[in-house]
Formats: sequence, C-alpha cells, structure tokens
Amino acid sequence: MIEVWTWPTPNGHKIHITLEELGLPYKVIPINIGKGDQFKPEFLAITPNHRIPAIVDPDGPGGKPLKLFESAAIMIYLSEKTGGKLIPTDPVGRYTCLQWMMFQMGGTGPMFGQYNHFANYAVEKIPYAIERYTNEVKRLHRVLDKRLGESEYLAGADYTMADIINFPWIRNPARRNIDLADYPNLKRWHDAVAARPAVQRGVEVLSENQRRGQMTDAEREIMFGKTQFQAR
Repeated sequence: MIEVWTWPTPNGHKIHITLEELGLPYKVIPINIGKGDQFKPEFLAITPNHRIPAIVDPDGPGGKPLKLFESAAIMIYLSEKTGGKLIPTDPVGRYTCLQWMMFQMGGTGPMFGQYNHFANYAVEKIPYAIERYTNEVKRLHRVLDKRLGESEYLAGADYTMADIINFPWIRNPARRNIDLADYPNLKRWHDAVAARPAVQRGVEVLSENQRRGQMTDAEREIMFGKTQFQAR
C-alpha cells in the first residue's frame, strides 16, 4: 500500500485525486504544515525539500521501496505504475499532457501561491506585490480559458493528468478574488472535473483539517518565518 505524506492543500489534493482515479490503495499520513510536521526527521528522510506531498511505495521499481517527492513526478510515476493511465501514449498527446502539467508546476502553483501570500497571509500589505500577482493570476486564468475554448480538456479530448494537476488550484476561486463566470470555458471545465466521483473523494481527504479562519501568528512563523529557513 502506498504511503501518502500529505495535507489538504492543492498540492496534496493532486495526489489524492490521482490515487482515487487510478484506484490504487493508499494510506494517508498527515503532515500538519501549520504545526511544523514537515520539519520532522521522518518526513525529511523522504523529502529534503520539506514540502508536501511525498510518497513511499513499498512495491516500487524492481519490487524495492521508492521514496518520491514533487507532485508532478509522483503523478507521472503513478501513471507509469498503472500502465500509463491518464497520460496519453501517442507522442503528441503525451507531450501536450506533460506541457500542461509543467504549466501548473511553473505557473498556477507558484503564482497563485504568491498571490495568496501577499494578499491573504502577509502581515504587511504591499500594494506592488498584490497588484503584480493579481495581474498574473488573471493572466493565467485567461491562458487556461483560451486553451479550453479549443479543447474539451487541457491535453485534448480526454481527461488526463493535466486536468488533475491544475484542478485543485482552480477550485475555490473566491480565495483569489476570481469569478469563474468571467472565464466561461474554464468554468465549464472546472464543473465537469468537479463532478467526477474520484475528484470528489480526493478533495475530501483530510478535509476535517482544512484551515478555518485566519492563520495564527504561530502558524505564520512556522510557514513563513525563520523556522522555514533553518538549515537542516
């Protein structure tokens, strides 16, 4: 059974949804990032980058245990473990899928994260930073909306890992002051993905631990203060 070291964030949900879609058995090991679980030795033994998610597959390549971090790498591995499911096998489809997966890793994830930090979490509100990332968030929504005006799903006619990896960052648009009605193609896609049973199961993983209300000073220090940057 695959161990999933995770927390209910968009990056965690990517892996929860992937495992549900692929029908792979897994065990959830909660990593409370607000309390600093990501800095514990047992987690650092899996990922030196102290970021969720990470997995341990006791039945990895050659029947040997495999530790893996970085969500896109995990998703590609899980696809290959199940015979290439959810990543097209034809070259054009495969690279189109990987392209939109990398778009999330380099675009929506870090840019939406920066917006959330400066607009919602930072004690000091810096107008330049908020404006910069607000504009970038809107730009990325336009890119996705344009693509989805040309194609049913991000990689083509079929649902793939490209959709799974982007969906958790697009859901809950109000957190980014976004109205998906302004992006009708993206909204159509969002609603179709959100209706999938495996997606619904995936976003419920650890949902009881979802943050409610404002971040505490202790959480802010752990996630954004000196604790985050200590040598380990």
